[in-house]
Amino acid sequence: MRIAVIAGDGIGREVVPEGVRVLEAVGARFGLSFQWDDFDWSCERYHKTGQMMPADG
Repeated sequence: MRIAVIAGDGIGREVVPEGVRVLEAVGARFGLSFQWDDFDWSCERYHKTGQMMPADG
């Protein structure tokens, strides 16, 4: 399975990696595999670059 990962600001930055970890454990238990596509589309990115996502996002 291919899953887009977009960590949010605030609580999302801490929670998303744990969610990935849980899904990896589920995958190991039931023979599932995941491909994680991380996207940095956050307010932090906006403050640094002036864009929420790249033009081709």
